[in-house]
Amino acid sequence: MSDYGNPPQDPNAPQNPYGQPNPYGQPGPYGQQPAYGQPQAPYGQPGYGVTPDYSNWFMRVGAYLIDNILGTLAAFPLWIGYGMAISSAETTTNADGTVTTTMDDPSGTALLLMLLGTLTALAFFIWNTCIRQGRTGYSIGKGALGMKLIGERTGQPIGAGMSFVRQLAHIVDSIPCNLGYLWPLWDRKRQTFADKIVSTVVINQPKG
Repeated sequence: MSDYGNPPQDPNAPQNPYGQPNPYGQPGPYGQQPAYGQPQAPYGQPGYGVTPDYSNWFMRVGAYLIDNILGTLAAFPLWIGYGMAISSAETTTNADGTVTTTMDDPSGTALLLMLLGTLTALAFFIWNTCIRQGRTGYSIGKGALGMKLIGERTGQPIGAGMSFVRQLAHIVDSIPCNLGYLWPLWDRKRQTFADKIVSTVVINQPKG
């Protein structure tokens, strides 16, 4: 006779690893199929059958303009130095009515400012477009408008190296007649030629 009136246990029956029988004769939760028979999507990716919310062309142009305005501001010393070089130009009207413009060699200060502006613009590009966008999916412009650059297959940011390669691939977008930049207007995934080359998409996903 077992304790407390419980029926005797079959010594050959498989034992519950936790020492307690499952109530009501139901199997434990382990090994059950996901709800509705659907597999679980990997972390950070949309579920199966869910179409990503691709960013439209106008939003992408807005992000591009924000990034380029900031890049122009980063190059501000370059424009000052260039202005100093232009100011040294002299215009002469010849006897036949033609105009000749001569420009002296830029001063050392002008050259220094142009070099400094080139370096600051390059540093901003590397940080914003390659490192920041590559690691997080957001450039400053994309983050401001709630868009994210991700790998089409992984659903994750593509890394600094691939973000730089993507920028190089934009050369293809400009041939011919900037057609690649206009391609998102009618493309199903709103991709440029560069996006298709490196397998990226831009989706609407505000920063958390």
